Amino acid sequence: MTSEPAAPRDEPLKTPALQGDAPARTASSGRLLLLVGLLAVAGLAAGVFAWQRLNNIQEQLARQSADAISDAALARATAKQAQDLALETAAKLAVTEAKLAEVSLQRTQLEELMQSLARSRDENLMVDIESALRLAQQQAQLTGSLEPLLAALHSADVRVSRAAQPRLAHVQRAIARDTGRVKATALADMPALLAKLDELVTLADDMPVVNAIAAAKPAAESVKRKPDEPVSTWWARLGLSVRDEIKGLVRVSHIEDPDAALLTPDQTFFVRENLKLKLLNARLGLLSHQNDAARSDLASAAQSAAKYFDGTSRKTQTANALLIQVQSQMRSLEIPRIDETLTALSTAAAGR
Repeated sequence: MTSEPAAPRDEPLKTPALQGDAPARTASSGRLLLLVGLLAVAGLAAGVFAWQRLNNIQEQLARQSADAISDAALARATAKQAQDLALETAAKLAVTEAKLAEVSLQRTQLEELMQSLARSRDENLMVDIESALRLAQQQAQLTGSLEPLLAALHSADVRVSRAAQPRLAHVQRAIARDTGRVKATALADMPALLAKLDELVTLADDMPVVNAIAAAKPAAESVKRKPDEPVSTWWARLGLSVRDEIKGLVRVSHIEDPDAALLTPDQTFFVRENLKLKLLNARLGLLSHQNDAARSDLASAAQSAAKYFDGTSRKTQTANALLIQVQSQMRSLEIPRIDETLTALSTAAAGR
């Protein structure tokens, strides 16, 4: 390779065209400097604007950072308060749950106690009503009147209705049935029975015994002959009188019981007194409402009247008819019992 020598650079090329362009270069240099100055001023203004904006941004960031720090501190405080409130709420909730459980337990115990009290009240009511009805039954038997029993049944029905317990419905039905049965019962007239017994006591003194001797009939007229009476008539009347006397000396009768045939006058007195005593005992039994004892005395009196007294006598027949009437009427002296109501009350009191 060959190299050619370079031309010297320090020597300017002096040509006539370059020398004519010097003023133009100066003008362009001035414009360039002006442009550079404007650019420098613009750059400086831009820098100042950028610096101010950056400063504003920094201040804004600082404020936002301060606000964020403040908000974070407030959030931490709020979170702590919320945590404390949650802990307090949890504690209160635990206490509330404990109290709720205690209240539930107390409510259960209270319900059981109320049920127990209700059962005890019903049981006491049933026992009280049963006692009142039994007392009324005794009063009715002692007085011979149905009014105490009806009043007690009505009071029991009202008290059971006020209780308003469905399980006592069968008690109300039993009370209604017993009330109807008591109202349908017709009792005998006690004064009429006592009057008949008094009449029987009076008849006991006049009833002839079986072996009594017939009383002699008084002569209607004397058998002496009248002055104006024919002899034949007088003898006829005398014969009739003798015949009657003879017939009175002998009496034929049929006595079934040998003891009645062998009664002496003294024994006849005691038989009458014994009959009256039995009738008076029956009367006393009626007054004291001992109906069984009165029936027994009346049966014994009827047996004695049939055994020792003449059944063909009118007074004896009257006494026997009165005895039959009294015995039949005494069957109506029975006070109806209220066993159905008492059984229902006992069942209800037992809780069945």
